[in-house]
Amino acid sequence: MKSPISLGQKSLSQLPDDVCRPTYDRSQVTTGIVHVGVGGFHRSHEAFYTDLLLESGEALEWGICGVGLREADRRMATILKQQDYLYTLIIKHPDGGLETKVIGSIVDFLMGSDDPAAVIDRMADPGTKIVSLTITEGGYNVDPATGEFDASNADARHDIEHPEQPRLVFGFLTAALQKRREQGLPPFTVQSCDNIQHNGDLTRTMLVGFARLQNSDLADWIEREVCFPNAMVDRITPVTTESDIELLRTKFGIEDRWPVVCEPFCQWVVEDRFSAGRPDWQNVGVQFVPNVTPYEEMKLRLLNAGHSMLGIPGAVYGYRTIDECVRDDVFRRFLRQFFDVEVTPVLDPVEGIDLDEYKASLIERFGNPSIRDDVSRICLGSSSKLPVFLMPTIRENLASGGSIRLAALVIAAWCYYSDRQANRHGEPLAINDELKDELHAAAQGTRDDRLSFLRIESVFGDLVNNEQFTKTYAGMVDRIYQSPNMRRHMQDAMDG
Repeated sequence: MKSPISLGQKSLSQLPDDVCRPTYDRSQVTTGIVHVGVGGFHRSHEAFYTDLLLESGEALEWGICGVGLREADRRMATILKQQDYLYTLIIKHPDGGLETKVIGSIVDFLMGSDDPAAVIDRMADPGTKIVSLTITEGGYNVDPATGEFDASNADARHDIEHPEQPRLVFGFLTAALQKRREQGLPPFTVQSCDNIQHNGDLTRTMLVGFARLQNSDLADWIEREVCFPNAMVDRITPVTTESDIELLRTKFGIEDRWPVVCEPFCQWVVEDRFSAGRPDWQNVGVQFVPNVTPYEEMKLRLLNAGHSMLGIPGAVYGYRTIDECVRDDVFRRFLRQFFDVEVTPVLDPVEGIDLDEYKASLIERFGNPSIRDDVSRICLGSSSKLPVFLMPTIRENLASGGSIRLAALVIAAWCYYSDRQANRHGEPLAINDELKDELHAAAQGTRDDRLSFLRIESVFGDLVNNEQFTKTYAGMVDRIYQSPNMRRHMQDAMDG
């Protein structure tokens, strides 16, 4: 067997014929986008779309410079630099088919923790038109009590006092925008690519709030001049595993130390508001719309909530991956009933979307056996996900007299999951949540107070005061604690 080919610019011509690779001259690509938070999703989504556009040969000013702000980003920075910033995208189809494509749209990577000035200068460079972000919910530094920027954060206090040595993304953005303003340059667009409702509005609130603590005139300028388009992003991108790396070695003869795996489906809906121009992403499938809200709510309440509706009871039952859950007829019907009975009645119409087709496509995507998205990944950070993805649906159904039984069952399963931290077989579950200890303590209190878990105000608000919900929830808790056989409880909830 021949030795695998180490991925790099010089080795592109040696790759197998069935591996797509950049045909554009990467030496001519310049940076138009600075992206903070280069992970799997960015590389399967924005970088993927940009690579498609670069293939036209007429958009070479839209290359991407990646930025890492945390020590945890160093490994990505190192590997990408060793591979000339190339990586392989492995698209896994439900029928087992594979597409492999080497992506070339990332052309540089800077570590902000090593050289803050270099990152600020790159953002402030006249060629930079967009600074985009995938920094996860936690990266926005929101004060949960006020919804404003959390100035009590130690890194925030440091950035306010040391504007030339920032640690948080908002410190870097403010410093770069200040520099552009001083030089008479138009501001760049700040484009959130995170899976957060109204992500542009949130980014604007946080950045203006931070900037006002440093320079109120600059904050006014940012509020007036900088665009923060809201966007809906969608592509299931599980964590890359060693078996994915080995697949590239054995099947395609490629040595790529950090490829990306994803599903075929990809969607990006963006409000068309940009400060200094944008790529013609619409030519490669991106949808530009005046208002992204209906698309955003559809995706968050169906896809994202749907993942949790499978993942939490699936973890308790003992399933390891989302596709395992979907192959179980009870889990699959439970999910579809949740979509039809609890979500659809409270969704606004979405122009150009056949909702029945969309819901069917979600179940097909979740069931893709080639993706094998870990249930543990889906359950990760549930305390920040469920208030956004699921609680609005519960509250609207309570207000309208709609069904809340299926959602209540999953909240009760989450209580059991947080309490026992093990599945029904007694096998330990890896709980990864910033509120892990608080969730565990509140769930343990269920033995004396069945509503103890619902008293976590930062997650559930005042839901504990709603008699209709608490009555349904308490009954679900009793049944799950008597027997954590989620299949049976899901069937009962559907028959309810």
